[in-house]
Formats: sequence, structure tokens, C-alpha cells
Amino acid sequence: MQRRAFLTLPLALAAQTRPLLIDSHVHLFAADTKKFPFHPQATYKPKPSTLEDYSAFVRQANIAHAVIVHPEPYQDDHAYLEHCFANEPSKDFFKGTCLFDTYRADTPDRIDALTKKWPNRIRALRIHRVAAAPQTSGPIRERPLDSPEMRKAWRVVSDRGLMIQMHFIPMHAYAINKLATEFKSVKVTLDHLARNNQGTDAEWLQVLNLAKSPNTIMKFSGLDYSPKQLDARIKQVFEAFGPDRIIWGGLGMDMPSFKKSSAELDRLLSFTTEANRAKIRGINASQLYGWS
Repeated sequence: MQRRAFLTLPLALAAQTRPLLIDSHVHLFAADTKKFPFHPQATYKPKPSTLEDYSAFVRQANIAHAVIVHPEPYQDDHAYLEHCFANEPSKDFFKGTCLFDTYRADTPDRIDALTKKWPNRIRALRIHRVAAAPQTSGPIRERPLDSPEMRKAWRVVSDRGLMIQMHFIPMHAYAINKLATEFKSVKVTLDHLARNNQGTDAEWLQVLNLAKSPNTIMKFSGLDYSPKQLDARIKQVFEAFGPDRIIWGGLGMDMPSFKKSSAELDRLLSFTTEANRAKIRGINASQLYGWS
């Protein structure tokens, strides 16, 4: 008995010390486009990235949880997101974002219907501002950030205890900061390091200024959007937001991409402690999205 206990002790210790890994930015796409068709206003049509393949991968990579960021090809049809909730790799594995048009009058009711159907699963409304000029029709993106409709959407999110997930380029940081300052109770996640290379140095300073609003969280993801000055800007983000307000997204969809992503995180954050890297790998997201 003593020998058996001694032999199993290293395995128990390994399980206890295994880092908590949470992917806060996953897009999944069905292979069956008849059952789960792309929206007529889809901004792109991707290759399949299925729940079945992803489920097999996360078991291999020991990813504990993931946030499905509802993707633009489906627009406001959340059928595949709901399919993923219903067939997830393990209980409460997924949280999700929703994508609704801030200019539609029935958006509050539709958010209510989705969140009531899936309690504690829908955690944020995602908003896109990745172009210079706004638009008030067409695909669900580029809605003006300074409009009454946008403020109403943030109020809806605030009243329901949800978050805002912003996908944007640096020129829109100032407008986002005004909203984040007004709606202090709303957590605001900032996708893809704010796509920092797609703006001027002055606009990048406005991104860093977002850290002064304590409800903002930067997402370490989308590194392909930020190939230039990446090392320096990661340090600037870390200094501005601190280790408790950065989360990790885009860990990969297979083991080669996962290993590459993990190595890049360790390299870019080698200037700080392993305890801080552990927060960014999963601890912060666990608290933010409501996993215990």
C-alpha cells in the first residue's frame, strides 16, 4: 500500500500543478452548411472548424474551458453556438458571446431570449469597429460608437449584467473609452491587442489610455494583426493593464498551433513571473467569465 501510494504521488502532484488553460477567443464553424448556413450578409465564408474536431483537440491540450466568440459569417443566427452548448466536451465547458445589431429595435428582446434560454452562458455582446467610416445598415459591424443606438445597446448590456467585447482598430479607442467611462459597471474586453499596428502612435496611446478605466480588459490574441513592434507593445500593455486585466485567446485549433501559441506567450511575457503568466493563461478568464 505504501509503495503504491508513493508511486502515484507524482501523478497527483502533476495534476495539481497543471496550469489552468482557458481560450477566451474561439470561432467554430459547422461542416454542414445546409443545417447551419452562413448568413446572406456574411462578411466571409470560412472553412469548417467543427465542434467535433475542437472537442478532440481540447482534451489533448488539456484546455479547461473556452469562450466561443460568435462569428460574423453567421451574423445574428446563433444556431451553431447553441449546438456547441448542447454538445460541449464537458459540462459548462463553453461560454459564449452574441452578435446582434445595435440598430435594431428588437435587439434587447432578442438578447433576453438567448440569455434566458442559456443561463450564465452568454457573457458578452460583441461589437465591431475595424473600419474608419461607420455604417448604419448592412452586416453587423461598423455601427457608429457615438450614436444614441449604441448607447442604448450598452445600457441594455449594463442592465443585464453582461459584458461588451470590442473588436476595433486604435482610432476608435477614444470613443470606446467614453462609453467605458459612462458605463462603469460593464466589463469591456478589447480584442486582439486592439490590432495595434493598424493605427498611428497617437492612436496607440489612446488604446493604452483605456487602461485607466478599471472595467477594461486587454485580450492577448490576434498576434498576426500586430507583427510590428510586438515585443515592445506587449510590455506597454502589461505595464498599463497589469497582470490581472489581461486574458489569453486564440490558443490554436490543433496541437501544432497550440504549441506555437504557447511558446509565443511564454516568449513575449518572459519579462514577468510565472505566476503572472498563469493569470493570463486562465485564472483571469476563469474569474471574468464566471467559471469556478
